[in-house]
Amino acid sequence: MIYTGRLAPSPTGYLHLGHALTFSTAHERACDAGGRLLFRMEDLDPKRCSDAFARAAIEDLRWMGFDWSSEPVFQSQRRNLYLENWRRLKEAGLIYPCRRSRREISSLAPHEEDPVFPVEWRATPEEAASFHEPGGVNWRFRVPDLESLSFMDQNFGPVEKTTLRDFGDFLVWNRDDIPAYELAVVVDDSAMGITEVVRGADLLTSTARQILLYRALGATPPAWFHCRLVCDAEGRRLAKRTGGLALRDLRAQGLAPAQVLELAKKSLA
Repeated sequence: MIYTGRLAPSPTGYLHLGHALTFSTAHERACDAGGRLLFRMEDLDPKRCSDAFARAAIEDLRWMGFDWSSEPVFQSQRRNLYLENWRRLKEAGLIYPCRRSRREISSLAPHEEDPVFPVEWRATPEEAASFHEPGGVNWRFRVPDLESLSFMDQNFGPVEKTTLRDFGDFLVWNRDDIPAYELAVVVDDSAMGITEVVRGADLLTSTARQILLYRALGATPPAWFHCRLVCDAEGRRLAKRTGGLALRDLRAQGLAPAQVLELAKKSLA
């Protein structure tokens, strides 16, 4: 099997040091394996994504010296594929409509970043059956009770997450009629034949969620390589709103790509 990796930026802001290091790792692993690297623009949310950021991402990645083996795939043009898989999950009784707000869920555990969704709030199969389209409500995947999900990460080693303890029922479609991250990436990585996903360590729990989706959709999960996170001077994980560390800002300061990567490595968590 030919190694197939991917670069998958989200055009919600300018790429920063953390993206440079993660995408550099993805590029290096594809080259070392004699494989190929595909490009996908994760531009599902029209409120947060912009064409300007998409163009900037491609320009920044080219400047860093990365190349890819395909024309860019845009998630915003693949709705029918996501909808087909939403229907498969609904018909299998694995997802349900949810009208609970993020504020309601957060109020249950205000000090937790991602509280476990209460099983008492699950909708009935009859409620799900009454919907023919996903829009207007959130849709959640019903996780099994206290199942341990284990996977081998190519960087961190064995990882184990337990349902209803480390994470609960998760979004696969949101009320704005947009596929959620978990569903979209599973559908795309499977359809594109991705054999290894390289991304940040903040998505280790997402990997466990996605393993459940792969299983539900009868697909084979890829291998996983999660990169350590790059932090700012205060030790906080970089975000796109972090000023001064965007790739184009560093380029404007006269840094070369190699210097950008060296700076990123010095800022690892």
